[in-house]
Amino acid sequence: MRLEIAGLASLPEVQRDDDLAALIREAAAREQQPLDVSVLVAVAQKIVSKAEGAIANLREIEPSAFARSWAAEWGKDPRLIELILQQSRRIVRMDRGVLITETQLGLVCANAGVDQSNIGDPDLATILPKDPDSSARHLRAALGCGAVLVTDTFGRPWREGLVDVAIGVAGLAPLRDLRGSADRHGRRLSATVIAVADQLAAAAGLAMGKSDGSPVVLIRGFEWPAREGTARALIRTPETDLFR
Repeated sequence: MRLEIAGLASLPEVQRDDDLAALIREAAAREQQPLDVSVLVAVAQKIVSKAEGAIANLREIEPSAFARSWAAEWGKDPRLIELILQQSRRIVRMDRGVLITETQLGLVCANAGVDQSNIGDPDLATILPKDPDSSARHLRAALGCGAVLVTDTFGRPWREGLVDVAIGVAGLAPLRDLRGSADRHGRRLSATVIAVADQLAAAAGLAMGKSDGSPVVLIRGFEWPAREGTARALIRTPETDLFR
């Protein structure tokens, strides 16, 4: 397999209520990068949130006593802490100024996905899209491409560094179940389920960067079966989670 991973360098800064699909189509046309059913498009969550208006104004948030206390202890903005709590189902871990929470979508990540990078105004913060799978489906239909991933950057509990993962999927089964198949030595696989969507998101992250990269990446050369799926399939259930 040979993959081509290319960021769209000419995409303008995305603003609230922008037609994101139109911006992507125009950038792809400028860069002579045709969009068709063989292309997988990875889109950073940040610009999806901005285009959909998933932006919180901290001036409008009244911190709770808990948010004020914890923020004071660790030198944080209590309004930001309150926003994180509002976006969370539960706190998984809080220590040394870090909040790990389970979001309303069921994702476990730092700060419930609340982020102030690449937004300009210190009193604004982006939150996760309400339904990233729906966002991916809308973009796929509007772009006419084969599949769309909405990606975000997550840490890993037992490894240093960040990696991009898929939080929204359209046009692609996010998992490839190899259980029951044989390896090259004929041994039957009993537990191998590959998180294909996360692998592709991580690959796209190489071209996205965090400061000077592109929030939209086109992947060519990857072949996948024509099956629908959602990123919710990537979230481990409490019954199979050994650490919850």
